[in-house]
Amino acid sequence: MTSIQQQTVPPVAQPIPRQDVIHGETRTDSYFWLRDKANPKVIEYLEAENRYTETLMRQTEKLQADLYKELVGRIKQTDLTVPERQNGYYYYSRTEEGKQYTIYCRKKGDLSAPEEILVDQNALAEKSAYFRVGAYRVSPNQRYLAYSVDTDGSEIYTIYLKDLQNGELMADRITNAYGYALDWANDDRTLFYVTQDSAKRPYRVYRHTLGSTQADGLLFEEKDELFFVFLEKTRSKTYLLIGSESKITSEVRYLSADTPTGEFEVFHPRKPGVKYSVDHRADKFYILTDEDAKNSKLMEVSVSSPARQNWQEIIAHQNTIKLDGIDLFKDHLVVYEREDGLKNIRIVHLADSKVHRVSFPEPVYTFVPNRNPEFDTSTLRFTYDSLVTPDAVTDYDMNARTNEVKKREEVKGYDPSLYQSERTHATAPDGTRVPISLVYKKGIARDGSNPLYLYAYGSYGASMDPSFAANRLSLLDRGFIFAIAHIRGGGEMGKAWYEDGKLLKKKNTFTDYIASAEHLIAQKYTSAGKLVASGGSAGGLLMGAVVNMRPDLFKAVVAKVPFVDVINTMLDPSIPLTVTEYEEWGNPSD
Repeated sequence: MTSIQQQTVPPVAQPIPRQDVIHGETRTDSYFWLRDKANPKVIEYLEAENRYTETLMRQTEKLQADLYKELVGRIKQTDLTVPERQNGYYYYSRTEEGKQYTIYCRKKGDLSAPEEILVDQNALAEKSAYFRVGAYRVSPNQRYLAYSVDTDGSEIYTIYLKDLQNGELMADRITNAYGYALDWANDDRTLFYVTQDSAKRPYRVYRHTLGSTQADGLLFEEKDELFFVFLEKTRSKTYLLIGSESKITSEVRYLSADTPTGEFEVFHPRKPGVKYSVDHRADKFYILTDEDAKNSKLMEVSVSSPARQNWQEIIAHQNTIKLDGIDLFKDHLVVYEREDGLKNIRIVHLADSKVHRVSFPEPVYTFVPNRNPEFDTSTLRFTYDSLVTPDAVTDYDMNARTNEVKKREEVKGYDPSLYQSERTHATAPDGTRVPISLVYKKGIARDGSNPLYLYAYGSYGASMDPSFAANRLSLLDRGFIFAIAHIRGGGEMGKAWYEDGKLLKKKNTFTDYIASAEHLIAQKYTSAGKLVASGGSAGGLLMGAVVNMRPDLFKAVVAKVPFVDVINTMLDPSIPLTVTEYEEWGNPSD
């Protein structure tokens, strides 16, 4: 066999049967050996797969070059985020053409002031093959900067501290940290941070004092492997919060940010199957909880007596509207809701309890709240977009009820008037209506001739909202329809929607997707010979299921980093984060 023939023949992994007995039943896995990355036979097989892929893709090299040129051509490489006011400074980040990384900056007082560079990732990354900044936090007096860096892709971070008054790095170094949880006490000297265990689970909270050479004090350790730890500060800047959270249960501890050497107190002891979060304003805590409320309810309690029996309901549970979260400001409560798969914003003026909703210009859209660090403000900033509309950073005046678009994402050569989005519904085998969001170039014929790219996820209660993506235009301009199936297992339609697509009901995720594909074919958006299925990670599990259940529906399947060896993964607690996944997939050892 010639080398060319070797490249054109699909590699076939050798079956080496391995048997495991679970609950008295014998399972045979002929490909378990492929997990051994040190096995030369595994490397040899992977190299053969790569050669085969390269051979098949060689005929597309011109198309790849054209696509790359299109994708890069739409990007505004020199760009600037909308500055965000915080304690007398305007903070922003910017990118420069030809440079790979973001530069973090600020200006004092107003936007005409000189620029101060806080972190230039390009300069810091010069000696590293990999570089990533996780989180960065400026102290309340705006003098000190703490930021976390990963220089090898291990997801293990080092926290650096910088004196912004003289621009010098301080001697303090915090190693083996979790990169996305750090914050300051109000004394401007005490930094709280989180570390990870050997499975890369955030689980411990420490306190560090600037300039101290003493070992940092351990404040909290989460010993239950089902739980992750997070750390945050309330927008009121009054409390620091430690959260312990599993897939279905949570617990919060709190400490006055004015007493950093104090002990965190449990806000309410964890109860299996109940999640809650806490925020603060004036003399009250606000609690968003799903206790006896699948779609959550909002409660409040006095700071002086926060025991559970004193909680008072202020927004009741609703069967058709899910409360996704809240933001608290000095005079306003912002409630983020989800109804019929779409996100809404409800504004409550706290002085008189008057309520209104923010209106949006398109029938199918989404938004993401910005950080909104200022507490004493009547402006809510969010980023609006849709399948047709690029990101629009928007300031909403909660008193005047008016919008001001501060910045629109610039997509070179894009004319949104040439495209159209819509929403349709498929019917699952059990009668459930499954929403589908679509976008396409105007003028397509509904005759089944269009290629269609059908994306879905359907796990963890994650919502796949109808957002804009510039790289999608290369498909749409070639006649594709792009569709998102909002299937069960996701969170688009509330908690019950999520629960109906997990554990023993996981098959609903697969049949919802198949029903969506059948609906799009029946409605002449596409045909079976032109339908591409796509999903990644847990959505890759979906791909593995549907291509086996209904291979006749799909012309091609894109399974990105697919999670397709569920049982073996869940049987191996040594794999990072396996234990925390038991509540999503189940524990086959039980």
